[in-house]
Amino acid sequence: MSGPVAIEAKGVAYAFGRRRVLHGLDLALSAGSTTVLLGANGAGKTTLLRLLCGLLKPAEGSVSVLGIDPVRERDRLSARLGFVPDAPDAWPWMTAEELGRFLAAHHPRWDEALAKDLRASMRVPANRRLRDMSRGEATKAMLATTLAHQPEVLLLDEPFGGLDPIAHEEILECVVRSLEVGTRTVLVSTHDLDVAARLGDQVAVLSNGRIGRVVPMDEATAGTAPRREALKGMFADVVRGERS
Repeated sequence: MSGPVAIEAKGVAYAFGRRRVLHGLDLALSAGSTTVLLGANGAGKTTLLRLLCGLLKPAEGSVSVLGIDPVRERDRLSARLGFVPDAPDAWPWMTAEELGRFLAAHHPRWDEALAKDLRASMRVPANRRLRDMSRGEATKAMLATTLAHQPEVLLLDEPFGGLDPIAHEEILECVVRSLEVGTRTVLVSTHDLDVAARLGDQVAVLSNGRIGRVVPMDEATAGTAPRREALKGMFADVVRGERS
């Protein structure tokens, strides 16, 4: 690892009732890195991202983002962190523009020109309420408003799931473009190997409640075409190793 650590989890455990999702999870991501978090459905990817946002509190262990405890200093962190959940969770009666005006008051780095450009480039409906949007439209609205406050850390939880091919590609292209501007630490949760192969400079595999491996993307996909097949093989190796 090179450079300062932007995201760190140490010995993290979390359970829903008697079902333990994470146990003894360790993860450290350098500032400016783009990491794809791979894992099967139910592996705990969403749980980990919500712990990093401060929406959940670890049962054991510790979490820090930009050196900030997400639970104890959630308001301080929110100005520097962006999170797009797996299902849009903003106020359903708002339009994208109204959501932007609300968030602008809470984010000192809000860029209204950038917000308008993102909404236009992703073809977010201007006057339609979130509850009346398709899932793809609502996800694009959430992504546009999240990027408009220029977060230092961006967490994306399965933003491509359940979308039609056009919306899928539009959101993916927007995320790729956002990685080209400035220095931002990005953690993308997905089980879509095609997305993983296009986005990350490293890949982390979550299996059996822990991070099984963190590997540079070039190393993970070396000598294999297409890249998604290499990622598929690496993921299978981690799972087999934990079961043996």
